[in-house]
Amino acid sequence: MMFRPLTTAVALALAIPTAVAGQATDLDEVLVTATRTQIALSDSLSPAQVIGRAEIERSQATSLQQLLSGRAGINLTNTGGLGKQTSLFLRGAGSNQLLVLVDGVRIGSATAGLPALQDLPVEQIERIEIVRGPHSSLYGADAIGGVIQIFTRRNTGRLQPRAMAGVGSNNLREASAGLGLGGERGWFGADVALLRTDGINACDGTAAGWGAGCYADEPDRDGYRNRSASLRGGGKLGEAWTLEGSALRAEGYNHYDGSWANYSETVQQVFSGKLRFAPSAATTLQATVGRSYDDTDDYGATGFVGGLETRRDQAALQGDFILREGHTLTAGADWLDDHITGTTAYDVDSRNNTGVFAEYQGRFGAQQLQAGLRGDDNEQFGSHTTGNFGWGWHFDGGVLLSARYSTGFRAPSFNDLYYPYYGNPDLQPEEAKNINLGLSGEVEAWRWTVDVFENRVDDLISFDSTTFLPGNIDTARLRGGEATVATEFAGWELAAQYSHVDPRNRSEGINHGKLLPRRARDTGRIDLDRDFGAFAFGTTLNAAGGRYDDAANLVRVGGYATLDLRFEYALGSDWTVAARVTNLFDRDYQLVDWYNQPGREYGINVRWQPKG
Repeated sequence: MMFRPLTTAVALALAIPTAVAGQATDLDEVLVTATRTQIALSDSLSPAQVIGRAEIERSQATSLQQLLSGRAGINLTNTGGLGKQTSLFLRGAGSNQLLVLVDGVRIGSATAGLPALQDLPVEQIERIEIVRGPHSSLYGADAIGGVIQIFTRRNTGRLQPRAMAGVGSNNLREASAGLGLGGERGWFGADVALLRTDGINACDGTAAGWGAGCYADEPDRDGYRNRSASLRGGGKLGEAWTLEGSALRAEGYNHYDGSWANYSETVQQVFSGKLRFAPSAATTLQATVGRSYDDTDDYGATGFVGGLETRRDQAALQGDFILREGHTLTAGADWLDDHITGTTAYDVDSRNNTGVFAEYQGRFGAQQLQAGLRGDDNEQFGSHTTGNFGWGWHFDGGVLLSARYSTGFRAPSFNDLYYPYYGNPDLQPEEAKNINLGLSGEVEAWRWTVDVFENRVDDLISFDSTTFLPGNIDTARLRGGEATVATEFAGWELAAQYSHVDPRNRSEGINHGKLLPRRARDTGRIDLDRDFGAFAFGTTLNAAGGRYDDAANLVRVGGYATLDLRFEYALGSDWTVAARVTNLFDRDYQLVDWYNQPGREYGINVRWQPKG
């Protein structure tokens, strides 16, 4: 039985409400991404998690990899430390089957189909929402594994200056500064951030020549630099109108090991604007526009060797209507235009997609219903329809039983479709059908969730040996579950998460029944923190089982467990000194075969943020 590893976690979660008596705490949070409307996290029929700014600062993370590693449903790979390619597999789905939004704007390369997670700076992030399971009925293509939405820093109150500077192992240097100003009628904010490290030797250097490892033997440090800036602003235009906008630019300069190229310069840019009209408490209309850039230039021993840029223009209209208390209808339309330029001459360099969607949310006493439908019309593959249906039952005592069925799809990338001499313009989307069963509760100081799921993905795009072109020939079954718990006891804050996934290749052929590569079947994370007043202490245990690095399951990468420590001391009301030790026991491990991860590292930073 695939869910056997969850038995202990489920039993623990069900026993938690009576295990410890504590003071009730307000753990509820607002979630937007799961429904495109504001709902309470505890009412979501989609498994979800929210990471706020306070948790980000407390973690002292310097990358999204550090911040997200071990969280429910998440598998991460990285090719050599800070700034190196980072891929995220949500519930076993491919890293190109994940939709990533920044302030509501879709990001990522339209050629490779991947977002550059390694270049998104943690210092620019206010909040992250992680929604697990297909959500194409709201967002269209790519949301097979789920959706991750990143919100940049925002201020809504008084004048708020802030600054941070830090140093660490491998000659890490980081700094950031920002200013926010908010009032009743409007708000504005600006932030800049810098990060630089000499890095580690990304590839272990044991593979020389063509055909193995990183295709090069370069036993040197592979450094990384990142600099970023963001602007946000908004205000009320009368009683019913609100206008807001944001901009983010992040530049990455990355050294790595490779035979063709070993240095890259990347630029990620995101622009968004929203105009909201709320003539009454029951009606909200919103128009949004956005643009994102993903620009990469690669360099080798002889200089510039190639570059690609993706530009994605987006627009949407959405209406939210409260039909009566407890019943909401959301309907809208969106448009997306992808355009690529670069040194590679693709047969086609642009395409557009138009989608219309509607979703109903209703509450009938203890029961909760959710149903949505979306139609997409794509310039390349034509029309596609997705949907979702969710049901929940709220028991006395704060327990929610839920079931959700949803479908999703991934649009073929430009590499799949139009790469010179390789692309196949007749490809159709990859399709997913998912069912999720959940049980969650919030009793006194405890919040817990247990979810099990099965996601079948058909028409996966893979190399077809009969045509020597990519084709819709593969099938996968993703099955697993997650358990989370959060509480406070005796002044301590505890958060524990465990995930099990069984991602199986169900395609005909020699790899039938094999595990999909680079996914650990078991992952977990425990965070324990305490505030002693001026002094605070925390620790994180992060663990993952082994994984295979190839489709044939011949190359195994071992599992690992790391322990991090963090300390914080308040120097009055405005200044804070923080220190950390990551990978305390200096574990030697890899997430991708041949590619190293940092050993024990130290860091210290000083943060200034006036409270008055």
